[in-house]
Amino acid sequence: MDVTPARHPHRVLAGVVRRYQAYDEVSPVVPLRRREAPHGACTLILSWADPLEMTGPGGRSRAAAFLAGMHDGAVVTAFAGHQQGIQVDLTPLGVLRLLDRPTSALTNHIAPLDALDAPALAALPERLAHTARWADRHALVDATLAGLLDRSRTRPDPEVAHAWGRLTRARGRVAVATLAAETGWSRRHLLTRFRDQIGLAPTTAGRVLRFREAATLLAADDPGSIADVAASCGFADHSHLVREFRDLAGCTPSRYLHELRHGFPDVQDAAAGDS
Repeated sequence: MDVTPARHPHRVLAGVVRRYQAYDEVSPVVPLRRREAPHGACTLILSWADPLEMTGPGGRSRAAAFLAGMHDGAVVTAFAGHQQGIQVDLTPLGVLRLLDRPTSALTNHIAPLDALDAPALAALPERLAHTARWADRHALVDATLAGLLDRSRTRPDPEVAHAWGRLTRARGRVAVATLAAETGWSRRHLLTRFRDQIGLAPTTAGRVLRFREAATLLAADDPGSIADVAASCGFADHSHLVREFRDLAGCTPSRYLHELRHGFPDVQDAAAGDS
C-alpha cells in the first residue's frame, strides 16, 4: 500500500477532524479483507476508485465513498482492484456539526455520500480525482469541511461535550452516575442527549474507548501478557478482556493481533480455534 503520511487538518477544524490519511493500494486478483473494529470515531472515506464491500452490524453495503457512523461492532471490508482516496477520522460531535443532524442517525450504519443531503460532500471525491497533488487534495478537503462547518446551525450541548471529553480522556473509565452528577442532569436525560449527539449510549461508548486502548496496547512492540493489558485498562481479568473483544471486534485478542500482523485469515484459518 502506497500512502502519504497521516496529516492533521486545518486548525479551524479542531474538535471536528482528528486526522487525514491518504492511501493508494492494489489487490488485482484476490480480495483484500480487513476487520475494522469500533474505535470511538466516525470514518469518512473519500475514494475515487473501486468500491469496498462491507459487512457489519448494519448488514451488507457496497460503496466507494461513504460515512461510517459510530459503531459498537466490527465491520469486515473487502475489495479487489484499486483503492485510492483519503480517510478522514471525524469526532462524533464533529459529525453532528457538519451534517446538522443527530449523530445517532448513523449509528452502526454506513451511508453513501449522496444519501447525506450534503451536495458539497457528495461532489468531493470526483473533485479530488481531478486534483493531482496530495497536498492540494488535503487543502480541498479542508476547505469543503470548513464550508460545511460555517453553514452549520447545530451545536452540541455543553453537557454532552463535557461528558464525551471526560470519557475520552479517561479511556472509557468513568461511571455514568459520575458523568450525570458533573453535568447536573439526570442519568436518563444524559443518556438520551448523549446517545443523540454521540451515537452511542455513555456505557457503550465507554466500552468502545476502553477496547480501543486495550487494542492499541496489545499491538505495541512489547505489550506484556493479555492479563497485564486487561489490568492496565481496567478489565476485571483476562476473561473479561476476551469477552469484550468477542463482543466488539468479533474475534479473540489473539485473532485480532494475528490479523493486524499477518492479514485477514483465509477460510481455513478462520475455521481454526484460537484463544
